[in-house]
Amino acid sequence: MDEKRYALPVILFLALFYFYPLGSIIALSFAPQGHLSLEGVEQLVSSPYYLHILWFTTWQAALSTLLTIAIGLPGAYIFARYDFPGKSLIRALTTAPFVLPTIVVALAFTALLGRRGLLNAALMGIFHLDHPPLDLRYSLAIILLAHVFYNYTLVLRIVGAYWANLDPQMEEAARVLGANRRRAFLEVTLPLLMPAIAAAALLVFVFCFTSFGVILVLGGPRFATLEVEIYRQTVQYLNLPLAATLSLVQMGLTFGLMAAYARLQARMSRPLTLRPRRTTQRAPVRRHERLLVLGNLTLMLLLLGLPLAALVGRSLDVDNYRRLFENPRGSVFYVPPVEAVRNSVGFALATVGLAVTLGLLSALALSRPGRMAALLDPVLMLPLTTSAVTLGLGYIVALDKPPLDLRTSPLLVVLAHTLVALPFVVRSVLPALRSIDPRLREAAAILGASPWQVWREVDLPIVARATLVGAVFAFTVSMGEFGATSLIARPERPTLPIAIYRFLGRPGAANYGQALAMSTLLMAVCLLGFLLIERFRVGEMGEF
Repeated sequence: MDEKRYALPVILFLALFYFYPLGSIIALSFAPQGHLSLEGVEQLVSSPYYLHILWFTTWQAALSTLLTIAIGLPGAYIFARYDFPGKSLIRALTTAPFVLPTIVVALAFTALLGRRGLLNAALMGIFHLDHPPLDLRYSLAIILLAHVFYNYTLVLRIVGAYWANLDPQMEEAARVLGANRRRAFLEVTLPLLMPAIAAAALLVFVFCFTSFGVILVLGGPRFATLEVEIYRQTVQYLNLPLAATLSLVQMGLTFGLMAAYARLQARMSRPLTLRPRRTTQRAPVRRHERLLVLGNLTLMLLLLGLPLAALVGRSLDVDNYRRLFENPRGSVFYVPPVEAVRNSVGFALATVGLAVTLGLLSALALSRPGRMAALLDPVLMLPLTTSAVTLGLGYIVALDKPPLDLRTSPLLVVLAHTLVALPFVVRSVLPALRSIDPRLREAAAILGASPWQVWREVDLPIVARATLVGAVFAFTVSMGEFGATSLIARPERPTLPIAIYRFLGRPGAANYGQALAMSTLLMAVCLLGFLLIERFRVGEMGEF
């Protein structure tokens, strides 16, 4: 079977570099010395500190989710029900923050809301103050704002897309029967929207639950999620059994949440009275409708645009960019920042090659319905449900003995980035492959084309743009990956996110300026990648 032939390299890759490292974490949790021991579990349950971290991880994710849903629903409504100039461009721009690395998002909020941020500078100038009036450093408020910024587009896209196809006549019928606008929404529209809202909420919760870069930079020493504590136990305390136990807890909770998300997606696929968007959307003509659209668009631009503008504004100093080529310490462990740029680009290009190859093989295996596709499809999505820090820890634990002793190899970073990028490549290419009419392949075969010629002459021209979208996704994901890389990258080969975090940890305005400059460059690369994705995407094809 062709499907098995295509799937075999992918299954082998996942077995060696996903399931084997995660299995090693499980073994380390329950047998740290090679025999059964519950040392890590005992440390976890006996200390109020770790229970507090689990509790904080959960409730901050829940609060972030509630805020994101509350702020995102009005935006989802105007995109679902109204048509206005620039709508497609604005929707695309609202997605841009989601492709940004978390370390960049954290630094953008510091540039806007920190003690030396643009907001404090403006308030001090307006009111002639000697000290910054706002100090949101290491506060819960700035963490929540960053999570809303990062996940806003999930609500806008998931709920807005579902809402746009709901027949508005159902709500209008309730109004005719005597229900006011509020009651019609609560008793008719809201119940129909609940699967989409719940699916978006679960996805936002998972991203906030596994938050790493945002908490590490903005939370400081006061706040730690499970993800941050896994990093600290691994890097600072070298307590691998406890780190593995924390990872196991996080994996169990995250897998459970993603299983619930899959069930909600199935509910969203049930037949309803749906109508084309062109019949459910109209231009805002009344005054209150225009105010509603304008108010929501203004909120979007302020929420999503101000932090990025602050980051760019704070970085605009020639010295910040000139210092990117300097290494004042003269040490191989403190390479010039421009070297980190080269490292990131090199890792990203290697990731593109491996992720696109495996992604095409995966898409070919999944393109035809059958048992193979039914089993492989959810397996390929598992890396998205696994925290990057947990993945990095698994590599440290598992890949330390021949023939897989890769601890000092740059290939380790490429493997980790490929695992994170692979689902994006598959979900970009698979819809294009499934859209090909089988009769085209049959006609080519009847005319004497070999399987390779059929692929080259029929399939490849159709999936080329989707493959390019997947490649850009892989490049962008690799450039911004921080969680796994923070554990496995060699000190002399830092990536851009690692270098940014290092400079943030050093005192002095010059170091902070270099972190701002590097973050701006990384932001520009990711946004350019996003624009290319939007440019080459075929209509709405693709699942991301």
